[in-house]
Amino acid sequence: MENKLTHFNGQGNAVMADITDKETTERMAIAKGSIKVNDKVLNHIKNGKVEKGDVLSVARIAGIMAVKRTSDLIPLCHPLMITKSTVDFEIDEAGSRIKVCCTAKVTGRTGVEMEALTGTAVALLTIYDMCKAIDKNMEITGVYLAEKTGGKSGRYVRN
Repeated sequence: MENKLTHFNGQGNAVMADITDKETTERMAIAKGSIKVNDKVLNHIKNGKVEKGDVLSVARIAGIMAVKRTSDLIPLCHPLMITKSTVDFEIDEAGSRIKVCCTAKVTGRTGVEMEALTGTAVALLTIYDMCKAIDKNMEITGVYLAEKTGGKSGRYVRN
């Protein structure tokens, strides 16, 4: 089956994809990413010593808010009634990284991949923003879709 670009009309103009006839299904997406930090940043975050506050709590709220506001940021995304969103962190001391995992769920006619990716990216950007006074060399890496379910294409799991 040939994939066709749904965000362009016959004249090549950008349009929002028509999802009117798509089936309403439960849809879920998980996105992940990480931020490389130095030991000082990692220790400050772990010990609650960042002057701006509890970094991971603020980043969690920022990521969830971003999931809900994705259509305001990505021009052709449909506004969705998100039914669940979570943002979780894993501190990788050996790799000097903080890993982010964002899950988004909806019952609707289009998927939540962009929402999960946006939530991940914004959580990572929030960590950077809150810690940049300590170290500006932090590096956000590897933001990707890990899994998605629902819709016509069914389940996808990244290798």
